[in-house]
Amino acid sequence: MKVISDILPFYMSELKDYYPEHEIKSLAYISINYLLNMSKSDTIINANKIIGVSVLQNFFSTISDLKKYKPIQYIFSETNFYNNKFFCSNKSLIPRCETEELVDWIINDNKYTVKKYLDICTGGGCIIISLCKNLKGTFNGVDISLDALSIAKKNNYRNKTNVIFNTIDILDYNARSLLSKFNNKYDVIVSNPPYVLNSEKKQMNKNVLQWEPHLALFVDDDDPFIFYKTIANTAKKILNYDGTLYFEINERFGNEIILLLEKEGYVNIELKKDINDKDRMIKATWK
Repeated sequence: MKVISDILPFYMSELKDYYPEHEIKSLAYISINYLLNMSKSDTIINANKIIGVSVLQNFFSTISDLKKYKPIQYIFSETNFYNNKFFCSNKSLIPRCETEELVDWIINDNKYTVKKYLDICTGGGCIIISLCKNLKGTFNGVDISLDALSIAKKNNYRNKTNVIFNTIDILDYNARSLLSKFNNKYDVIVSNPPYVLNSEKKQMNKNVLQWEPHLALFVDDDDPFIFYKTIANTAKKILNYDGTLYFEINERFGNEIILLLEKEGYVNIELKKDINDKDRMIKATWK
C-alpha cells in the first residue's frame, strides 16, 4: 500500500476472512475519512497521492485492531449520531441508527415546546444530548455506570450542551427515589435500557460481544422486562400530567411491553417499527 488507490484493495485483501465485503468497504472509507480527512469522492481525485509513512502506520494499526473485531468507533474514539460527533469508548455502547429514529420521534413530537426531559440509562449521553441540541427546556441524564457517565460528560462538553448527569441505579429503590429531587417533575422521560437476553449472546457478532459493555446490553431471561417495569412504575411518580414515556425495546417483546404499560395505567400507547421493519420503540402517555 503506497498510494490512496491502494487502500481499499488492501482492506479487502486483509479483512476478507473477518467481515463481509460491504462492511469492509465501509470500514475502509471510515478509516480514510478519519486518517486522511477525505471523502469517497476525494479518494478518486487523489487516487495517486502517496501516503506518508506515519499515516501508513496508522492504517496498519487500524487493520490489526479490526482483525481483533474491535469496533471502528472504538478504534478512532469517535462516532456520528444524529448529525453530531460523539466521543466513544468501550465504557459505553456504540449508538445505533435505530436509536437515532427514537430521537427523531421525540424531537418531532416536542418541537416548538419548552419541557423537562430525563434520560434513564443514558450511557454515553447521545440521546439526551441530541435532544438538548434540538429542543428547548431542561435536560437530565442518569446511569448506574460512572465510566459511562464520564463519556457522557465529555460529550456534553464537546457538543456545547447543558445536560446535567447524575449517578443512579434505577433498580435500587432508594437511589431512584432521588430522581424527583433533580428537576421536580418531568414532561418527557426516555430510556434505552438493557434489553438483549443473555440467551441471545450466541447470536451476536464478536465486535459487540467482545468489546461493548455487557452491563448496558444484557438482561436475565427470567426477568426480561425488569427495566421497563421499574422505569414505567417510577415514571408515574415523576411525570407531569400528560407527560410522555418513550422506550427503545427488544423487537421480540412489543406486545408484552404494551400490556405492561397498560397495566401501569398508561394511555395512548403507540408501538413503532424501525427502518428494518422491526418493533423497536414505544411511546405512552401518563394521565
